[in-house]
Amino acid sequence: MIDVELSRNRASQEAPIQPTEPAEQPAGDTPSDPLKEYGQPSQPVQPLKNPRGNIQFLTIIGQIEGHMVLPPQNKSTKYEHVIPQLVMAAENPEVDGLLVLLNTVGGDVEAGLALAELISKLGKPTVSLVLGGGHSIGVPLAVSAEFSYIAPSATMTIHPVRMNGTMVGAPQTYDYFDKMQERVIDFVVSNSRITKKRLRALMLDTSKLVLDVGTILIGQEAVNEKLIDATGGLVDAMEKLYQMIAAVREKKDKKVDNGE
Repeated sequence: MIDVELSRNRASQEAPIQPTEPAEQPAGDTPSDPLKEYGQPSQPVQPLKNPRGNIQFLTIIGQIEGHMVLPPQNKSTKYEHVIPQLVMAAENPEVDGLLVLLNTVGGDVEAGLALAELISKLGKPTVSLVLGGGHSIGVPLAVSAEFSYIAPSATMTIHPVRMNGTMVGAPQTYDYFDKMQERVIDFVVSNSRITKKRLRALMLDTSKLVLDVGTILIGQEAVNEKLIDATGGLVDAMEKLYQMIAAVREKKDKKVDNGE
């Protein structure tokens, strides 16, 4: 009995394996896609493109952080994070326009001016919208865009350049602050419709702020001073940006038609 069982096992191991035919699918059925069973497409989904133009949003909130790191409990915008975003928006052909949303108390003057200079020379349509507040160095950031909006309830504080901490009491220190303030004034005047004389007057007003000099402008007041172009909200800012994008496209189409 043992010999017989061993011989049967050898025969079954030596027998060639016969290929089997796949089971026939019922008519009209196709093999199931495991990705589709879980609600995932088998092909990557291409991002939808807005026919009116692709807008990149940039938020500048809290305090603008410069070379000194702010305390962790402070809401801040780090300029070393924003600068790469602006550069990528400028060189990305998929980005047609930039919308800057502002709610800032100000911060580092040189860092704010650096961001404002990049926005003003981005090479693409730009619109800014002040929400809540655009104080101090937030003023140059607000006017750096080609067209600026402010919410009716938003405020902007205009005051001279100042510094906290220990300073050297020397004439050179005053000259340094005076030159830094001139940089801010010149930028704001060149990117808005306010005059240098009126901006200086708002900066040095002693009747508007307690224990400080300067002026607070609320909504329409900023427009009346020709600092901001118009009052409005998100819909107004986006619609204006779409119009600017359409104008750029039309200009490009005319150049192509003229063979330029």
